[in-house]
Amino acid sequence: MGEIWGVLAAVLSSALGGTSIGATRYLVGAIDPLAIGAFRFGIGFLLLLPLVLIHGRGWPARRDWPAVTGLGLLFFALFPILFNASLIFTTAARGALALSTLPLLTMAVGAALGSEQLTVRKTTGVLVTITGVAMALLTGLSAAPEGAWRGDLLMVAAALCMACYSIWSKPFIRRSGPIPFTTMAMAAGAACLILASLARGSFAPVAAFGAPQWFGAIYLGVFGAALTFYLWAFALERTTPTRVAISVTVNPIAASLVGATLLGEPLRWNLLVGIVTVFAGIWIATTQSGPRAIGKADPALQKSR
Repeated sequence: MGEIWGVLAAVLSSALGGTSIGATRYLVGAIDPLAIGAFRFGIGFLLLLPLVLIHGRGWPARRDWPAVTGLGLLFFALFPILFNASLIFTTAARGALALSTLPLLTMAVGAALGSEQLTVRKTTGVLVTITGVAMALLTGLSAAPEGAWRGDLLMVAAALCMACYSIWSKPFIRRSGPIPFTTMAMAAGAACLILASLARGSFAPVAAFGAPQWFGAIYLGVFGAALTFYLWAFALERTTPTRVAISVTVNPIAASLVGATLLGEPLRWNLLVGIVTVFAGIWIATTQSGPRAIGKADPALQKSR
């Protein structure tokens, strides 16, 4: 049952991440990627900090601080810079599809490091979900700006950062819990982004912010950082990195649904077919054909049941 809750948390995290793409795409015309990341994770850290203090579980063990800090810089500093910068060069649809390579990258890195077993069922599920995303974004992929490939490559690099973070962070999350780990890691990334933004003068355009820009920045901090990445860590504590990563294919689906609901964008047949295909792929990859399949991939997870 714990693994089911992990998969559901990952799906909700990715759905929230999909709505964050729209906010990021909007803000990228007002301030640079460094400042967007500083707002997002600075606000996220401030919201998570009281939960750590109230929860009383404490911070990660001192011996884990260097690794947690390094993972924070990887995921909450380098990842958002690559993610935000990619949306300068490419469309939200193409960026979302490039980010959907995350399950494949996670599966490949996990297999290379020996941390997760590569199975036919997982591979099939991943390929089905990526097919579903491509179908859902069919109408948005043709209208690519000149040089969009730069943004696509930046987003794939961001996905690689996320894949490594998902695999390497799992033992630390298990030891300290999702809230303390995420808060400390996010603090490291936010501090790096804030210092870099101050050095570059990236906060100067904030003086001209109106209500829409402030709403976008606050939304990214509350839902796009604090809640999204707490749920991501919660999921990693309960299931395998590939099963968590495959949920990212919900991200562009959520972005498309938000566009249809709030922006009046047409809801075409390909989006509906894509949604069905994505969830079919998630079901294939997150269900097991035999009772011992997960235990072979992750003995610690089997032991915790």
